[in-house]
Amino acid sequence: MNSDKKPFSTAAAPRPLHLRCADGRLLNACWYEPDAAAGPVRAVAVVSPAMAVASPYYRGFAEWLSRRGYAVLSYDYRGIGANLQGPLRREGAGLRDWARLDMAAALRAADKRRQLEQREQGHAIGLLAIGHSFGGNAVGLAPGFEQADALLGVAAQAADWRFWSGLPRTKAVMFFHALLPGLSHAFGHAPRWLLGARAEGLPKQAALDWARWGRRKGYMFTDPALAGELGFHRFTGPVHLWNVSDDHLFGPGPAVDHLGKQFSSASVARHTLDPRALGLRAIGHFGMFRRELGERIWPLLLAPIEQASPVLRARLAQT
Repeated sequence: MNSDKKPFSTAAAPRPLHLRCADGRLLNACWYEPDAAAGPVRAVAVVSPAMAVASPYYRGFAEWLSRRGYAVLSYDYRGIGANLQGPLRREGAGLRDWARLDMAAALRAADKRRQLEQREQGHAIGLLAIGHSFGGNAVGLAPGFEQADALLGVAAQAADWRFWSGLPRTKAVMFFHALLPGLSHAFGHAPRWLLGARAEGLPKQAALDWARWGRRKGYMFTDPALAGELGFHRFTGPVHLWNVSDDHLFGPGPAVDHLGKQFSSASVARHTLDPRALGLRAIGHFGMFRRELGERIWPLLLAPIEQASPVLRARLAQT
């Protein structure tokens, strides 16, 4: 089955579900399912979004994964996209809530689906956790994330301004020290125009958490408030982290390298994507999930991590 070549229009509509978080809050989410005619589910994936980015942005990627045999869980954090309940200024969620409650609920649901498929099919099914930016750098805060077989981080980083250089470093200092906290206090949330073309508005507490971590040397990994909660060192599977050579805004290479150091018990592989190698002028922080670039980029992201995970490699070899 050469599912990569099927047009996007053949994808089935996503199947909605609710995720119940540990604090009782329900989140809207959805499954992107493989075509039943192509055979059983070969793997399960969960896609955790970037800071303030709504899940529909990843739909093309999720559909592509589903055509490779994945059942793909896609969701929004509380206060973002389909999970904005009421005025944004009334949303009290912080980044710790996004990781320890929302991301954890998504990972539990994905693991439950994996276990169901294993019982029905009678063999091991792989679980791949995919995180874009915040979705990759906060995964070690989510209880139970170790249940994943492999982790793929796309432009996920330790967003300490000291890892930037030149003019982008000056911009990062201004962003974390002045613009992000100042405008969040002024508006009661971080306005979307501050965060980039792909972003939604950001709840105030989440914005202030981001600003506080961005000012710290070492980002969240040196925050005493998170002592005992950081579990990156517990993961023992393959971790593949990608940066884009022209992503000077949110994911420079040294910041991605520092995130990799947190997975001290894992097999970490670092990859850099250069847009020139694909005949492109630019990709940036968000371009790796653009639908029109997908067929050129997504196989490059998936092939190494699938090969690095025995259970993913065994099942996906059937596609």
